Amino acid sequence: MDDPQKTWNELVAKDILKHLTKRGLEGSYAPSVSQARDEVLAMIPQGATVYRCGSVTTVGMGLWEKIEALPGVKVINPYLPGLSPEESFELRGKGLSADVMIASSNAITLDGKLVNLDGSGNRVAAMCFGPKKVILVVGMNKVAPDLDSAMARVKNYSAPVNAIRLGYDTPCKTTGLCADCRSPQRLCNMWSIIEGHILKNRIHVKLVGENIGY
Repeated sequence: MDDPQKTWNELVAKDILKHLTKRGLEGSYAPSVSQARDEVLAMIPQGATVYRCGSVTTVGMGLWEKIEALPGVKVINPYLPGLSPEESFELRGKGLSADVMIASSNAITLDGKLVNLDGSGNRVAAMCFGPKKVILVVGMNKVAPDLDSAMARVKNYSAPVNAIRLGYDTPCKTTGLCADCRSPQRLCNMWSIIEGHILKNRIHVKLVGENIGY
C-alpha cells in the first residue's frame, strides 16, 4: 500500500473513531494486520470463553490459531469440521453467553454506523445482545460514505463474494450481483444496523489500515 493510501486510512479512521465514541462504542486503529492481531489478543481476558463467528477477516489474520493457544481460553467454534447442523446451531446458541465475541462487520459508515447482513442471524444477534464484550475487526476497505452505500456494498459485494466462497446455489454466485432471490441458501436474511449502544464500550471496533475481508 502506498503512502497516500496509508495517510487516507489514518485520517478517515481518526474521524470514524470520534463518531464511534459519540455512539457509546469503543474503537481503535492499527495500521497493519499484524498489529491489529496483537492488540486483539491483548484484549482477551485470561480464562475467557470466546465465541467465533463467521468472518473471513479474522481467519485471514491468522487470529484463531493465536486465540486457541492462549492459556485457559476456551473457543466456542460452531464451524468445526464434522459438526452436524444441529450441533453447530447448539454452539451458536451457547455463543450468546460467551465472555467475548470476535467477528467483523460487513460495512461501517463514515459516521460510525455498523451495517451487517446475516443468513442465520447468530452473528448479528450476538453483536446486539449476549456476549459481555464484542470485538469487531474491520478493514478500511469496508468503509462506506453513508448508510445507503453501506447497504449496497453488502448486497452487491459482500454477500455475493461469500456465496461464491461457500459454493451456495444462489443467483449472485453466477452474476456477482444481488437478485433479491428466495434461494434456500440465501445469505441475505437478517439486517443489523448498529447506531449506538446503551452499554458503553461493550462493542470495540478495531479498524485496520489494510484491505482485509469482504
